[in-house]
Amino acid sequence: MYTLLLLLIYLAFISLGLPDSLLGSAWPVIHRSFDVPLSYAGFVTMIISGGTICSSLLSERLTRRLGANIVTAFSVLLTAAALYGFSTAGAFWMLCAWAVPYGLGAGAIDAALNNYVALHYSSKHMSWLHCFWGIGTIISPYIMSYALTTSGWQGGYRTVSFLQLGITVILFATLPIWKVNRIEERREECGEIIGIRGALRIRGVPQQLFGFFVYCALESTLIMWASSYLVGAKGITPERAAAFASLFCIGITAGRFLSGFVTERLGDYRLICLGAAILLFGCITLLLPIPIDTLALTGLVIMGFGCAPVYPSIVHATPSNFGEKNSQAIIGIQMASAYLGSTFMPPVFGLIANHISIRLMPLYALFFIPASNEPSGCLQTFGDCRKGQIPRCSAALQV
Repeated sequence: MYTLLLLLIYLAFISLGLPDSLLGSAWPVIHRSFDVPLSYAGFVTMIISGGTICSSLLSERLTRRLGANIVTAFSVLLTAAALYGFSTAGAFWMLCAWAVPYGLGAGAIDAALNNYVALHYSSKHMSWLHCFWGIGTIISPYIMSYALTTSGWQGGYRTVSFLQLGITVILFATLPIWKVNRIEERREECGEIIGIRGALRIRGVPQQLFGFFVYCALESTLIMWASSYLVGAKGITPERAAAFASLFCIGITAGRFLSGFVTERLGDYRLICLGAAILLFGCITLLLPIPIDTLALTGLVIMGFGCAPVYPSIVHATPSNFGEKNSQAIIGIQMASAYLGSTFMPPVFGLIANHISIRLMPLYALFFIPASNEPSGCLQTFGDCRKGQIPRCSAALQV
């Protein structure tokens, strides 16, 4: 039963990743069809992220009242409806309107399942959980690439919405399976709700939140603008770029799959340091002024490998670092902080691309590599844990 439940959680995380790379893959065509500037993608992503921030901050109350299983199933249903709405949009403002329910559903899934796995499963399963998110982000650009050559971008959104609906049916049909952890869930529900203010007063939490902001600013910028970068800077056709842009997500997915085999041996801190070094190397590869498509595509894969261990390593250590009774509240605001980075930083680059050049994307990404701001970022939090300056550090960090 534990294995079956884990497979269902993995499936739910595929559903979380499916829509995340759709907009970036299709935007080179969408912005022309609606006759809006390239930078307007930032408005859609800001609305989506605004919804995820709201639902992430409410996740502690929602999960304790309804349970992780109900929250997950209804959230996937909400995203399926929103994606179908995207496929029917006839104007830019309609995209913005449907972005609201999509964001609300995505944030609730993210916070609820991250905390559930952090509490009930080992660190390798956290890496593989986010690996399955990467599978979703890989699948959808190919769906969109095919749709762009056949039925148009609306067909891509419609196909993904049907996939989401199928996952919704499976999740509702298997709700009783989640009772395998009913003892632990009952204990979580009986705990005191500490809220946002209480979580922020815990030592080490603010630094970790900044680390999430930095990391997601980098990841979301690359997901959002990689396709446009390949079109504008490398001269690749929009159809090919929609497929090639998934290489960054392929790097993340493969990296998280491999991290699952070594995370318990190396520990979260070492994995984050290794990821930061790989990110730097990939960014330098992308910056090299050599007009060879393969080099740019290789750089995207390398940067994906570098991103792979950062997010799951920080999340998994949260219950051990700050206490299991505090983990849902802290993970909720971690997700909110992450989505703040996703909300504001890709649109900032959109303005840079619109008014200066899309070619600046690697330099913009370089600014957000966590290793370049270690004193105030996520690595400091883990460094303090290793020195014993933050209580309740995970055993995985004592390396």
